[in-house]
Amino acid sequence: MSFMPASMGYDRALTIFSPDGKLYQVEYAAEAVRRGWTSLGIKSENGVVLIAERRKVAPLHDVMNLEKVFAVDTHIGATFSGLGHDGRILIDYARLIAVRHRLTFDEPVDVELLARTICDIKQAYTQQAGVRPFGVSLIIGGVDRKGAELVKTEPSGLYFKYYAVAAGAGEQAVINYLEKYYNVKTTVEEAIILGLRALRAALEEPLKVERVEIGYVDVSSKLFRKLSIEEVQSFLEKAGVTS
Repeated sequence: MSFMPASMGYDRALTIFSPDGKLYQVEYAAEAVRRGWTSLGIKSENGVVLIAERRKVAPLHDVMNLEKVFAVDTHIGATFSGLGHDGRILIDYARLIAVRHRLTFDEPVDVELLARTICDIKQAYTQQAGVRPFGVSLIIGGVDRKGAELVKTEPSGLYFKYYAVAAGAGEQAVINYLEKYYNVKTTVEEAIILGLRALRAALEEPLKVERVEIGYVDVSSKLFRKLSIEEVQSFLEKAGVTS
């Protein structure tokens, strides 16, 4: 007679469903995302903003050169929460998709198509023996022929479009703040300030320039760019989150 918990055994292999219809390895991957550093995206009337938290993991860690917001293509950026090594691999894969699409079709890839292709890989890693799911959620923002787009991918292979979204340890606090103060008519600058205040609410401590990385893409130029240290400091002061 076994005295082991009911869940024991069903998480030994990725391809085994539990009696309540769950894949525990996918649940564990989602938990890895929930324990990750906070990241968020906000879609404004004229663009998309991506903001990510950075942490100093060791006294001698050069946190200023830690990248959490990435340029995927000229018109698309991305950030992530969860396992950093999984995020790095998927960012590189997203860049490869974007380059192949340009070479094949002579046009920039749509944000949703990019997210769907990434999620195809994520989903495949939830049904094969000998592998594990990617323990990371990507937040992808860009401007394509449909306008500004913001998409979040899940470890299970699902993706959804959002007006504003967050991932990581501070996800719920950020979402609560954004649900209260988000306005679809907001501008890119207002979205950056809103995002910084939401991140401040999640971390419950003043923000410093080394703890934040910001990128955005606007509808007029369709060019993704990351803010410099001086620009980030300026927005921190405008948002009033430094004290």
